[in-house]
Amino acid sequence: MSESYDFLFKFLVIGSAGTGKSCLLHQFMEGKYKSDSNHTIGVEFGSRIVSVGGKMVKLQIWDTAGQERFRSVTRSYYRGAAGALLVYDISSRESYNALANWLSDARTLASPNIVVLCVGNKKDLDAEREVTFLEASQFAQENELLFLEASALTGENVEEAFLKCAKCILAKIETGELEPERIGSGIQYGDAALRKLRQTSSRPRPTCSAPSCPL
Repeated sequence: MSESYDFLFKFLVIGSAGTGKSCLLHQFMEGKYKSDSNHTIGVEFGSRIVSVGGKMVKLQIWDTAGQERFRSVTRSYYRGAAGALLVYDISSRESYNALANWLSDARTLASPNIVVLCVGNKKDLDAEREVTFLEASQFAQENELLFLEASALTGENVEEAFLKCAKCILAKIETGELEPERIGSGIQYGDAALRKLRQTSSRPRPTCSAPSCPL
C-alpha cells in the first residue's frame, strides 16, 4: 500500500563538516545514534512522513557535505528547498562562525523564502561549550531564523528540529505566503491533498431547467 500524505517538503541539512549533520538525520530517520559516522561525500538522502498540524507531510531531506571541496557539488541540491536545518557544533566556535556563509548560500541558491532553523548540535558536550545559547539565539533572531539546541547522540530535540521547521512552512502555506504550486517552492501537494482537491472539483454542480437561470 502506498504511503499517503498531504504535502511533500524538500529539506536541506547544511553546515560545516564535523557538526553532526548526518547523525541528526540518522537519529531522525532511525531513532538511534549513528556511531560509525564518516564525513559525507557529496550528498546523502532520507525521507520520512510526519504528522504536522493535522496534516501528513513527507519530508524529503538532503544531507549535504560540509567540506569545502564538495561545496560546488552540494550547491546544486539547494535549488527548490522549502526548509533547511543550519547546523553548528556548540563546542566549535569555528563551525558557529561559518553560519553566516551557509545561510547566505541557502537564501541565494534555494529561495529567499526558505524557512531556516538554526541547530546547535552536540548539546551533550555542554562542558566543552564554546558558543553560548544566548549568543546563538541572538544570531538567529537577527537573521529571522528559528533556533534550538539538540543532541544527535541522546536524541534530545532532534525530532523537534525537523517538526518545528515543517510547522513553520505549513503555517506559511495556510496564510498564502508560500504557494505549493509555484516552481521552485520546494513544496508539492501529496496524493491525499490532490484527492481532496479532485473531490471538491468533481462535485456535481447545481442544475436548473430554466433557460435564463445563471449557474
